Amino acid sequence: MFRKVLIANRGEIAVRVIRTCKEMGISTVAIYSEADRDSLHVLMADEAICVGPPENTKSYLNIPSIISAAIISGADAIHPGYGNLSEKAHFADICEEHGIRFVGPPADAMEKMGDKSAARRIADKAGVPIVPGSPGPIESLDDALSIASMIGYPVMVKASSGGGGKGLRVVRDERELRRAFLTAASEAEIAFGSRELYIEKFIENPRHVEVQILADAYGSVVHLGERDCSIQRRGQKVVEESPSPILTPKLRRAMTDGAIRIARAVGYVGVGTVEYLVDGSGRHYFIEMNTRIQVEHPVTEMVTGIDLVREQLRVAAGEQLGRRQSDVKFIGHSIECRLNAEDPMNGFLASPGRITRYHAPGGPGVRVDSSAYVGCVISPYYDSLFGKLIVWGHDREAAINRMCRALNEFEVGGIKTTIPFHRELMRSQQFREARIYTDQDPAVVLGLDKA
Repeated sequence: MFRKVLIANRGEIAVRVIRTCKEMGISTVAIYSEADRDSLHVLMADEAICVGPPENTKSYLNIPSIISAAIISGADAIHPGYGNLSEKAHFADICEEHGIRFVGPPADAMEKMGDKSAARRIADKAGVPIVPGSPGPIESLDDALSIASMIGYPVMVKASSGGGGKGLRVVRDERELRRAFLTAASEAEIAFGSRELYIEKFIENPRHVEVQILADAYGSVVHLGERDCSIQRRGQKVVEESPSPILTPKLRRAMTDGAIRIARAVGYVGVGTVEYLVDGSGRHYFIEMNTRIQVEHPVTEMVTGIDLVREQLRVAAGEQLGRRQSDVKFIGHSIECRLNAEDPMNGFLASPGRITRYHAPGGPGVRVDSSAYVGCVISPYYDSLFGKLIVWGHDREAAINRMCRALNEFEVGGIKTTIPFHRELMRSQQFREARIYTDQDPAVVLGLDKA
């Protein structure tokens, strides 16, 4: 096992990784920008090294500074968390070149699954249904118009290297496609350094369901069930739960078996997520694979009792899984609400600032993953996510009721947060009856936002 791990990230995921490392007896090194000097992950780590100014590109994406920090501190592994460098194959290669283990899948697997077009071809070859769309990257606007005409509107224009809703546009006719093509390409270039796009059919009223997989370097692959991530705003997940309230046992088997086939097809090692859309008729379609730990991983941990960060570290260190599929047990229901420094009553406008009051809920079946504390500053330089509230119940109704109770206990002062939005959502019949779809803005459905 590793002696010392550098966490190449910030916020709640850095705190999350540090906690598991401490339980495993692994020393931790935090990196931070000048804006994050007093952040919780810095205070919790055994060592902390500044890697640059506040701008993300000059600090948390600054590969030379991060590698230097790892070498100076004597870290023998780097955990990238999620976002930032977590799915950058060249970063994994650079780590290995310097004798530092990258806690994630092989660079080759990241490259294959990080390219949306290539991932679709791999899934198709593995016998997993894919959404009808372009066979590869679109070369020109004329190609886009031709493909859209062939598969029929509405369609989605998506960045090949995209994620988080960036470089993604839904278009319903030729006029919209002409306008969206250039906009999406420009946005993709800014966000991911590539203008490459592809097109796929837009599924009306879909559910977004993903399967968590875990694999070692010796060919063992298991799934850890699914998460329903259908509640989204502007391409960003807001609420996640496990198990999905809409899957039949037959559909669940098809989706989990397909996820394992895809993982085997690319020689995957570590934790990863195979994402699907499920339409109103119960048909499922592969859309992408995330080759990292997900923001929503705690709901899987709550229903399986398996620490995913621990498993990441174990398999990255060369250990075997030590479990078969039959060893994975699923108990109860879990829900996660993402907590952002945003004002839900004002178009979800970002609300950075200093937290003056902070009381997190507790009690049976309640977990809070957060980087917040009284006196900390939510910086305008980074994503507004400051924590996640996760609950477990013996069934979905019990989990929803527990989430309502926990949200009512949660108090954060000094900034606006999305906690009031989550309170309304959990009380709504639409959520309780699983009638909010991925292509709907839940705030609009609830009448809280007209955006």
